[in-house]
Amino acid sequence: MPSRRRALAPLALLASAIAFLALGSPSVARADFLSDVSTQFTDALGSGNYLLAFGLIYLVGLGTALTPCVYPMIAITVSVFGAREAKSKAEAAMLSTVFVLGIATPFVPLGIFVGLTGGVFGSWLANPIVLVAFAILFVALAASMFGAFELNLPMSLQNKLADVGGIGPKGAFALGLVSAFIAAPCTGPAIVGLLGYIGQTHDIVLGGAGMFMYALGLGTLFWIVGTFAVGLPKSGPWMEAVKSVFGIVMLVMALFYLRNLVPQLTDVLTRDWVLLGVAIALVVAAVAIGAIHLDFKEGTNVERARKGVGVLFGTAGGFLGVMWLMLPPPGARIEWREDFTEALAEARSTGTPFIVDFGASWCGACGELDRDTFSDPRVVREGERFIAVHVDLSQRTPEEDALLASYNQRGLPLVVMHGSEGGEEQRVTTFIEPDEMLSLMREVD
Repeated sequence: MPSRRRALAPLALLASAIAFLALGSPSVARADFLSDVSTQFTDALGSGNYLLAFGLIYLVGLGTALTPCVYPMIAITVSVFGAREAKSKAEAAMLSTVFVLGIATPFVPLGIFVGLTGGVFGSWLANPIVLVAFAILFVALAASMFGAFELNLPMSLQNKLADVGGIGPKGAFALGLVSAFIAAPCTGPAIVGLLGYIGQTHDIVLGGAGMFMYALGLGTLFWIVGTFAVGLPKSGPWMEAVKSVFGIVMLVMALFYLRNLVPQLTDVLTRDWVLLGVAIALVVAAVAIGAIHLDFKEGTNVERARKGVGVLFGTAGGFLGVMWLMLPPPGARIEWREDFTEALAEARSTGTPFIVDFGASWCGACGELDRDTFSDPRVVREGERFIAVHVDLSQRTPEEDALLASYNQRGLPLVVMHGSEGGEEQRVTTFIEPDEMLSLMREVD
């Protein structure tokens, strides 16, 4: 039975990489784990279980702290704001807490802003120029992970930022604030995934509190090291493996953002066990060939070539795995018309019930409805007595905006069912299961 929620595939992909790092075994980076992370997160939000959802966001932040942009600076940063020299554990805890609050400061307003603006952020993410820019950014980040160049602020600027505020609470808060920006190359993928979902929900509580939980996760290791003077394992060969994992993740995300601009990437794919098997086989082959343990900077030319082939296999396998999660199941589905005006005229002239589905490529809940609800055979059969039209708002036009506004609706998803006399009888503004959709459709005369 297909999972109910698949809205956060990019973020779930990052979470799978985090699990890979935390558990230290390639076997945990499996498609079933990826599915579970995405499903648990969106199920939690859909059921109002914010505790579980925030817990998962916290884990993503905690895993991000293991990335090459963050981990090496933990011990040094803690020393700079004075936690190691504190006179007591209480003082060290206070300074470490203030530092973490500094990290959270830029994230929380950003989450609230996206929650308030809602679909504006989603529309922005649907702009081809923005999508290409994101893809280029992720490719550049991946190249940095593989050692092509160091993507860091100049050391002189880092030193100046580290001196902001000096030792003490003021210095700890200021250093936390600037550390959030210094870590941006590795926090970016998780932030984009989180903000994309927040934009779909129009939920300022999720926006502010969710980003705060992410910041807490990101700052946890800083807090532990600063409060208890715990020593962390030194960077070494294992950090190069970390970089390789995140490099592949970022290449997959680059393809993910380009998928709607290059339909050929996904049009030939079908969500079946063959696709999943190919994805897993490619990932396993990538690890075996050397995508993780070999290094572009060291070794023979043959080893570098193996590394390149492994990265290629890993990227292809990761992308196919994400698409397996997002593609609708095979079989019947409602056949949507595209011309709203023509479909509405026919419905009125024939006295036929009419259903209009507003959606967009960036709307996770819209995709869930299409994938898991409107593909249900019972819903498809009931839909045969409707004239059904889909309005795609991925590239919004003034006419489409006016049509959405005519329904007094700001965000997505939106499914409106009109009776045979033309009046609105049912409205859906969130993901619902096939049983509930079927019940609503049957009530429309």
